[in-house]
Amino acid sequence: MKVLSELMGYRESIKVLDATMRDGGLVNDFYFSDDFVKALYKTNIEAGVDYMEMGYRASKKVFDESKFGKWKFCSDDHIREIVGENNTDLKIAIMADIGRHELDDFDQKVNSPVDMVRVATYIHQMPEAIQMIEDAAKKGYETTCNLMAISTSQKENIDVAINMVCQTPVDCIYIVDSFGAFCPEQIARVAEHYMEVGEKYNKKIGIHTHNNQQLAFANTIEACGDGVDLLDATYLGMGRGAGNCAMELLLGFLKNPKYNIFPVYRFIEDYMLEIKEQCKWGYDLQYLMTGQLNQHPRMAIKFTNDERKDYSEFYKEMTE
Repeated sequence: MKVLSELMGYRESIKVLDATMRDGGLVNDFYFSDDFVKALYKTNIEAGVDYMEMGYRASKKVFDESKFGKWKFCSDDHIREIVGENNTDLKIAIMADIGRHELDDFDQKVNSPVDMVRVATYIHQMPEAIQMIEDAAKKGYETTCNLMAISTSQKENIDVAINMVCQTPVDCIYIVDSFGAFCPEQIARVAEHYMEVGEKYNKKIGIHTHNNQQLAFANTIEACGDGVDLLDATYLGMGRGAGNCAMELLLGFLKNPKYNIFPVYRFIEDYMLEIKEQCKWGYDLQYLMTGQLNQHPRMAIKFTNDERKDYSEFYKEMTE
């Protein structure tokens, strides 16, 4: 049980990462206007957010550049057009998706506006993920390992994977509820295990949640109460499928006076409501079903794009 005095106070080590452009980019193929990105950058600074993830650095050998906005590839030049030298407390992050990136696309940190490289990987990709983490750390970046879809993995395999990555220079290991399948009680057990390994190797632990069962915020603050320090959120919960933990919920919960929620509401009013009308994300029955069944939301995303409403038939399809 959480101690009330701890919930009333705050932990200095807690950091918030805005993943709106990266996870939200999966909704609109990364077609964010420069005006939107500049306003989001300014808002994160005013709100006291600690990290802003500006997208993927995806390989142009893997993805057709003409089919995506520039934040799918997130070059240093494009980032500089927004942040300049970024003489602020806000740190810039990007994501490398294992199997979909190139080591050569990352310059030395001293030449880049990027502070953190987040490495997204599945368990079977650990050797390549470790290579990416070691390369990024050697170049001077902060690094995280975002081990995806752990709700579908055996505990023994997770143990092997996180112990492998903890022997690298990685700074933070992420709990990633890719399918929005976990509830707070499960998150508490997972967080306890990750924290034990993290303490053994002196690594921080983070969490990234999805809202398939309307538990993204609940799972995030559960992990926070269990000692997890790096918390992901997105404005208006924008993200793939059911979306993510909402920034407005998270900053409203955290008690650190460095966080200021007013700029968040202003940005949502000025920018997110319009983009919400144009793009589709957020809790709905089809995403609930994939979360309950612990399945990837790709079928639910297709259901949404096809504008179907036959939920019971979809459930039958999912369980056949």
